[in-house]
Amino acid sequence: MTISVLGAGAWGTALAIRLAAHTPVVLWTRSTEHAQSMAQERENQRYLPGHVLPSGLSVSADLSRAMAAADLLIVAVPSNGFRPLALALRQLGVATPIVWLCKGLETGSQKLPHAVLAEAWPDHPPAAVLSGPSFAQEVARGLPAALTVASPDADFARRVARELHDPKLRLYASTDVVGVELGGAMKNVIAIAAGISDGLGFGLNARAALVTRGLAELTRLGLKLGGRPETFMGLSGMGDLILTCTGDLSRNRQLGLRLAAGESLEGALRELGHVAEGATTALEVVRLARELGVEMPISAAVAQILNQEMPPREAVAALLARDLKDEGG
Repeated sequence: MTISVLGAGAWGTALAIRLAAHTPVVLWTRSTEHAQSMAQERENQRYLPGHVLPSGLSVSADLSRAMAAADLLIVAVPSNGFRPLALALRQLGVATPIVWLCKGLETGSQKLPHAVLAEAWPDHPPAAVLSGPSFAQEVARGLPAALTVASPDADFARRVARELHDPKLRLYASTDVVGVELGGAMKNVIAIAAGISDGLGFGLNARAALVTRGLAELTRLGLKLGGRPETFMGLSGMGDLILTCTGDLSRNRQLGLRLAAGESLEGALRELGHVAEGATTALEVVRLARELGVEMPISAAVAQILNQEMPPREAVAALLARDLKDEGG
């Protein structure tokens, strides 16, 4: 089996390194300069420094060549890059099954990746989403992790889970594509809120409250969109939420910490040097929730901060001042 990973950011590179231990992998980047650097240095110094690219991993900036012999395509571009890549694959007449790692909503459309794919490529090959609690650095190091692969085709989800599984990378199959995708998108928004809270010195109790009520927001919106409750309590829901809100390797949590310290959004993102999907997803989630009539106060507060409508301390104070209600609401 040969796998092509399309997108050489931190997460795509980490998964490519992990999979190349037992199967040939081609890692594609759109930048010729980036591809040459990785091929020469045997390291992705731009996005995942310190991790050697194994001999079973080759690098290419030629999309056609990168996927020519692939039995499986793994799309690892940011959410807003998914549509252009899907259109390019469609134009190339690709028939290879696809798995995507995107964790966000498309800017302007509020669409989850499966809806973007269906719109851009109606007759696409078998497809699935892979998501769950996983930091790129730990995956690249070969540390244990567990993820969920979801597809409308249960047999395809199980096959992908079997093919990508290794002794320290456990995969669970699901058919709840919406639930798995939304969990991956929403955890980034709540992680920004958790980072802001921590940066303001509000303590561990406040962080726990944000994570718990963030899970309630995720579940409310997810159920409205057709997701299943057990998904939100699983790896791609609660699991990914806890990791991203508490782990120092989380880019979205780091963004929140920087915002709390008074940095501008543009400056914070520039210093991070990576895409923090929560920054764009927060705005789309709030718009989608408003259209669906779903109350999401934490997400709304994050959006206000990102839009510079309210400073972080005032936004958190407004959350705490909300009217009392029963926990189930």
